[in-house]
Amino acid sequence: MSDSNDQRKLDNRYRLIEQIGQGSMGRVYLAEDMLLGDVKVAIKFLAQTLLTERLRERFVQEATTCAQLGQKSIHVVRVTDYGVSEDEVPFYVMEYLKGKSLGEIVSAQPLTIPRFLAICRQICLGLMAAHEGIVIKGQQFPIIHRDIKPSNILIVQDPTLGELAKILDFGIAKLMQSGADQTNCFMGTLAYASPEQMEGHELDSRSDIYSLGIMMFQMLTGRLPVRAETNSFGGWYRAHHNQTPRSFALVDPTLKVPKRLEALIMSCLEKDPDNRPKSVKAILEELAPLEERFGAGLRISRQIGHALSRVPVTKTKREGKRQGSEDQFCRLVSWPKDKPIAEIVFPQVLRMSDRQIPSIWMMLPPTAFESGGFRVPYNNCICTMSPHPMVLWLTVLYAKEQGLRWLPCYLDLKQSAGQELTGLLGQTGRYKLLLFSSDEPQKCAQILTASITLPQCKLLKEWVTFGRVQMSVGSPQQSKDLLRNELNNALKPKIQKTIETTLSSTYF
Repeated sequence: MSDSNDQRKLDNRYRLIEQIGQGSMGRVYLAEDMLLGDVKVAIKFLAQTLLTERLRERFVQEATTCAQLGQKSIHVVRVTDYGVSEDEVPFYVMEYLKGKSLGEIVSAQPLTIPRFLAICRQICLGLMAAHEGIVIKGQQFPIIHRDIKPSNILIVQDPTLGELAKILDFGIAKLMQSGADQTNCFMGTLAYASPEQMEGHELDSRSDIYSLGIMMFQMLTGRLPVRAETNSFGGWYRAHHNQTPRSFALVDPTLKVPKRLEALIMSCLEKDPDNRPKSVKAILEELAPLEERFGAGLRISRQIGHALSRVPVTKTKREGKRQGSEDQFCRLVSWPKDKPIAEIVFPQVLRMSDRQIPSIWMMLPPTAFESGGFRVPYNNCICTMSPHPMVLWLTVLYAKEQGLRWLPCYLDLKQSAGQELTGLLGQTGRYKLLLFSSDEPQKCAQILTASITLPQCKLLKEWVTFGRVQMSVGSPQQSKDLLRNELNNALKPKIQKTIETTLSSTYF
C-alpha cells in the first residue's frame, strides 16, 4: 500500500520503498540501506497519533529492548539503528525478514508434533532471553512481552538453520522495575491475555506463559482452548476467568497429543499464576524429552540430514597432484612456537608458493591416535551480522574409540584475518585439518581434507562482502556468545544424534 512516505529518504541513509505492516504502535516500511548497497531493512515509525512524550519514551524503550534482546537470542527480531525523522517522528531499524507469521501457518493447517516441538522450543528460547532481562544503567530488568500470539511470531527460512522462529513486536513490553508505575488500562490481545492481565495487575513471566499456552493449543489444533460468548472485553474476561479450557480430544478426537505435552499445555493455562510453570526454562525442560521422542527438532534435523547426505565432507582419497602436494606441504609443518603444547584448536592460513589454504590446527594427547585415524562426519558455518559480524566455523571429528570432538572456530568479519579465512573457505570449497600429538609437536600426526558444499561457499562469500560494510552495534564477544549459545542449546544435541545414527548405520 502506497502513501506519502514511499521513496522518501531517511537520515540520509535509508530509502523507504513501501509499507509492509502495521504494529501496535506504528507503521513498518521496507527500506534500502544505501550505505550498505542493496541491503534491505525494515523501519518502524511511531504512529503520528501517538506522538506524546510518554509514548515516545515507550517507543524508545521498545527499540532498546529489541536491540539488547537481539544480541542475546536469534529468536528475537534484531534492531540495528534508531533515530528521529525530519518531521520529528521516532523510528528504529530492524533486520528485514521474509517469512510467514505463525498465525498464517496455523490457519492453513495445524502443526505436526515434531514441527510444533521445534518451533515451540525456539519461541521459548526467545522468551527466556526476555524474561532473563536486559541491563539498564548497570541493573538487570526482566522483560514481559504482554502480547504473545501467533501473529507476533515470524517463521523464516534460514539458509544455515532451516526453519527459524522470531518473536516480534515488543511495543507493549513492560520492564519489571521495582517501584515502576503500572498502567491500569488493558494493553494486549483479548484472546491471549492472562486473567491477571485483564484485571490490570502487575505482571510477571507467568502471564506470558499463559499466553504461550493459548498459542501452543492453537498451534496443534487450529483453535483456541477457551471461547468468548462475545468478542468484547467482558466476554473474554469471563472466558479467561471462568471457562475450563477445552481438551484436545474434545476439539479434535483424531489428534493424538502425548499426555505429557497435554499436561504441560494445560498447566500453562491455569487461572492461578502460582499453578503454572514457574519459568519458560521449566517448559523447555519438559519439552526436551518430547523432542527426543518425536523427531528432535525438525528445523535442525532436516538441515543436518540434508547436509550429511548431500556430499561427504571428508576426502578419503587423494585428488591427484594438487591434493598430494598440499598433503606433502602439511607434513612439513610444525606446531607453532607461539602456541602452548596443550589441547587447543585454532584456525590458520597455510601459505604455499602458489596457493593459500584455510586450515584448522588441533593438539591431541598421544592416546587419541591409538585407536586409529579420525574422520569428519559433519561441518557447517553459521553467521550473525548483529550485534557484530561473526562466523562460527564448526567441524566435528570422530574416532571409533574417542567418539565425537567439537572444533568451533570464530571468524571476526571486521578483522582482516577473519575476512581472509572466510573468503578462502568460500573460494576453495575445502580446508585442511592438521592434527598434532602433544608428544611429537614437531610433525603433523594426521591430515584431513574437509569439503564445503556449493551453497555454503556462496554464503561465505556473501558474508565477507556484507561483513566488511556492516556496522557493528555491539562487541565481538557478544556475537561469539550468541553463536555459542545457539550451538550448545539448539545445534549440538541434534547434530550429535544425527551423526550417531548415521555412524551406526551407513556412514562408515
